[in-house]
Order: sequence, then structure tokens, then C-alpha cells
Amino acid sequence: MEPPFPPGACAVEDGTHFTIWSEHAETIDVLLFDADDAEIARQRLEAGQGGWHHAFIEAIEPGARYGFRANGRYDPSAGHWYDPAKLLVDPYARAIDRPFRQDPRLGQRGYDTAALVPKAIVTTLPEPGFPEPPRFTPGGLIYEIGVRPFTMLHPDVPEAQRGTITALGHPAVIAHLKKIGVSAVELMPISAWIDERHLPPLWLRNGWGYNSVPFMALDPRVAPGGIGELQDAVAKLHAAGIGVILDMVFNHSGESDAMGGTLSLRGIDGAAYFRMADGMLINDTGCGNTLACERAPMQRLILDTLRHFVVNAGVDGFRFDLAPILARGPDGFDPHAPLLAAIAADPVLADRVMIAEPWDLGPGGYQLGNFPPNWLEWNDRYRDDVRRFWRGDEHRLGDFVTRIAGSSDVFTGAATRSVSFVAAHDGFPLADLVAYSAKHNAANGEGNRDGHDPNFSWNNGVEGPSDDPAIRDARRRDVKALLATVFATRGTIMLTAGDEFGRTQRGNNNAYCQDNAITWLDWANRDIDLEDFTAALAGLRARSPHLSGPTMLTGGDVAWLRPDGGPFEDADWHAPDAGAIAIKLTGVSVLFNRTEAAVTFADPAKTVPARSVAFVLDGEPA
Repeated sequence: MEPPFPPGACAVEDGTHFTIWSEHAETIDVLLFDADDAEIARQRLEAGQGGWHHAFIEAIEPGARYGFRANGRYDPSAGHWYDPAKLLVDPYARAIDRPFRQDPRLGQRGYDTAALVPKAIVTTLPEPGFPEPPRFTPGGLIYEIGVRPFTMLHPDVPEAQRGTITALGHPAVIAHLKKIGVSAVELMPISAWIDERHLPPLWLRNGWGYNSVPFMALDPRVAPGGIGELQDAVAKLHAAGIGVILDMVFNHSGESDAMGGTLSLRGIDGAAYFRMADGMLINDTGCGNTLACERAPMQRLILDTLRHFVVNAGVDGFRFDLAPILARGPDGFDPHAPLLAAIAADPVLADRVMIAEPWDLGPGGYQLGNFPPNWLEWNDRYRDDVRRFWRGDEHRLGDFVTRIAGSSDVFTGAATRSVSFVAAHDGFPLADLVAYSAKHNAANGEGNRDGHDPNFSWNNGVEGPSDDPAIRDARRRDVKALLATVFATRGTIMLTAGDEFGRTQRGNNNAYCQDNAITWLDWANRDIDLEDFTAALAGLRARSPHLSGPTMLTGGDVAWLRPDGGPFEDADWHAPDAGAIAIKLTGVSVLFNRTEAAVTFADPAKTVPARSVAFVLDGEPA
């Protein structure tokens, strides 16, 4: 049933309507606060049909600060965490007045948290326009950005703007994005988030943002100007021909496990918004809880959130963290799940770019290749097979070629839906991939137990930093080979910010809690030679549409040739040490040499140095 007014706080000429959904709350009050956090008014919401609770308060204007308190049965084993002492953030809040701060008292029953929790703000939204078609189409370069670390050390960005969304529209930033051929930026989560509760005692902070509480309200640390700041940055990026994709976390809430804080959804109706079994929160995310995306209230909140960012900020699409949870019901993952079908049918969302991270920790959680045909998917098989080929693992050439041709063994149909990458925010950056054979996560305070163990990485003879010129040259050579492979890959490709100029996380492959120089991009000391090399690769890809086309490479599009110019036979693909191949496309050839010696190719005639990739355009001398 539709609510009497839009969910959240809806300001009108003579006051504000407050509307919130809860099936199980016995009473819900809205509280108003002044600038000093003192409560100045309180009103009981009237419970109506369909679980909607509503109140109208006269003379409340945009800028007013508010929160909710809900009362009802306290029975966590049934999903009921009702505690009228807890101030709850509106799940439809469009803005909050401060960042979240972790505190043990957020989870203590009976402790009044009004002084600890951000207040939602009654908001006047920017003037929306009819959404323009997305700027990004499959086949381009997605550039993954953590908003805070991206510009915290950028010397050309004014200090007050560093680490914010506004900085993304700075001319120096846009010039860099254009230089390396970025088609769309993918912003790691910018919805308001809270630190995991084990981090403050370690003097650590979550710098990535994958721990959202409200989904529409932007985190004041990255967007002090709220949704208007995002709208302005999107407009500037669009003017430069660059799309904007938002990374969304709809798989869990920052309220964590049963011992976590009661901040919003848990206190409003945990039984409806969270998945439970045998009196326990289901944890398909590794973060303590799983949101019930198969239920109508959560589906509505997700759809309304996506529409909000498209209509009010003009974003081009979304990447979904741990996306199988969006489509998991009682019978497991369903590519035809109601939420996915609703996104496809929505007139605002239907033409947006949708990207799945196609795995989670739940039953049947690995779903690469199984999302709807209009979705793109992060391809971890590409990541691992390309790493293993360049590391020198045996019997890898066939898998390597399958990946750069579009992963036809994963995605059915003529088009590849792969988002192909070698490094992302999870795991090693490119520079560390060739300098560390194992993770070094001691700074995270978990005894090096966190983060993935199988990195398929190598160190070129020395673990970690080296002053040996030969080792440094070998590492730069390997990074260039990996970058060239990505740019030679069919379909959509992705780089993580800074990999184009040699960023390092000092061997940390799970740096989510390092909101410091470990993750902040060191612009002043970046490798300009590597950056220029990346820009040259982008130029080659732009001039060679057969490299980036969205369809799979098939026999009619491509010839796979041995160095002697002959076609690859079945036995050649499976040779344990096969490491050199020429790929001939219309207008361009790409020559891969993984071996430790230079290889001379016959067609086209060119000698390629050890562990290198060469591009030869038709009509240009080899």
C-alpha cells in the first residue's frame, strides 16, 4: 500500500510531513533538535494501513534536524530490537548533520543515544531534470575511485576540497581522467557509513565506506555539500564526456551483528529488514547481517534510493557490492528475482548501467555469468587468469586468451558482459602485485589474518621495496605488461585510481581501514613514465575499435598466431610453457611475450622484448 506522503521528511509550504514504515513497532515518535542537539519538540506518528506511520508538524522548514524513536517488543531472537532510548536515523534521510562515530553505547539497551547519533536534515533537493541517457556504454574504461584517498594529497586541489566529491570536478582532476581515457568514474561508497566497532580501539578508521547506514544521505566527510555537491560534480564530469557510476552497498547495514549498534533499520523493524534463521542474524556478507532484499520494504528502499541518485544527481549507473544478495530468496539465487525485474522495468532506471559484484559468502554465492543479460559483471576469473599467465604458471595460455577475448566460457550470447580488471580496491594494487608474494596486513591489527591469501602475485626476487635498479625495472616492465593486457581486452575494462602511476599500499591487500597515507594517492611522487604509458595505451585503444568492441572475439574476427606466423593448433594451447602469441584483429595486432627472452614474430614482423606486449597498427611500421 502506498504511503499517504512520500517516505521520509517531505517539506511543504506550511510544515513538514514525516512518514516511516514499520510493521512491528507499537509506537513511533519524531523528535526535533536545535543546533546544540537539544530536543525542542516531539510528536507521535499516527499508525495507518500497510505499516505506514505519519505525522505533520507545522512550521518545520528545510534545515530542521530530526530523528525517530520506536517502541515495541524487545526480542532479538525474533528480530525485534525495539528500544525507545535509541534515536534512529530516517532510512529515507537525504542528508545528515555529521558523520557517524562508533561508540559501544550504541548497542547498549536503555542508553539514550540522542547525543551520539547524527540527526537527519529536512532537505530541499536540487531541481531535478529528466535524466539524460547514460554517458557510459560497454567497452569503455571504468576508473574506480575512493573519494577520500583520491585527492587527499593532490597538490592542485584546494586544501578545503581534498578528499571530497567537489574535488572530482577540479580541472586538474578532469585533465588527468581525460589523459588516460576514462569513460566513467566508479565512486566507491559515498552513502553515510560507520566504522566497524573493532576499529576505534586500534586507532583505525574505515576509509572505503562499505558499511552504510542510510543509503540516500551522503557521508559529510566526502560530501559536505550533500546531494547538490554530487549533482555539481556529475555535471562537470558529464561536460567532459565522463560518466559517473555509484558503488552501492545494499547487502548489509552498518548496524553489524547482534551486538552492534541500533542506528536505523534494526530499531525500526529488524524483523522485516534483516534476514534471520534459528533466532540469529544471517551473515551472508561477512559483516554481521544480511538485508532482506527479497521483501517489499527493502526492495522499495533500494529502488527509491537508486531513483533519487539518478533524478537528483544525474548519475549514469550503479555497481552493487556482493550483488547475489539482491536476488537471493528462500530458494537461493534467482536471476529473475523481483528486485532485478523491478530495476529493469523502472522507467528511470531501465537505461542505467548496472554492474554486479557477482559473489558473496552465502549459499550458492558465486554467480559469475548468471546475472540478467543487460548487467555487466566484475570478472574475477579474468583477474586471476591474467595474473597467473604473467606470473609464469604453466598451462595458462588458453585461459589467458579466453579472458582477453571476452570470456565466452562465462557469458552466454554474442556480447561480453565482463568488467575485466587485474586489480581493484580489494587486494593488491598493480605495483604491489609484482613486488609482494604474500599479503602484509599487520597494520590492520588482525595479525595478518584478514584479506585474501591467494593473490597470484610475485616479487621479482625481493619481497617489498627494493633499491636494486634491475628489480625496479623488472617490476615496471611487469606492470606495463599487465596494463597493456587490460587495454587489449575485449569489452569493458577497469583500472583502480593510481594504478596507472604506480600507487602502493605497502603490501596491504585489505586496506579498508587505512584512511591514511597507505591508501591516499601520492600525486607528488607518481611515476610519470608509467602514467604516460597508460595514456598511450588509451590512445591506441581509442584508435582501434576492434580492441574494445562489446562482442566476443570469434574466428571470423581474429587470428591467433604462433611467433612463426602459423595458426595455433590444439597442442599449442596446452603446451606447459606456451607464453608468446600474436593476436591479429582488423586494424591492429597485439603481440604478447611472457617469456624471459625477446621473441621475434613473423606476422607482423616485430621483435618483442621479454615479458612485454606490443601493438602494431595496420599501415604503421612494425
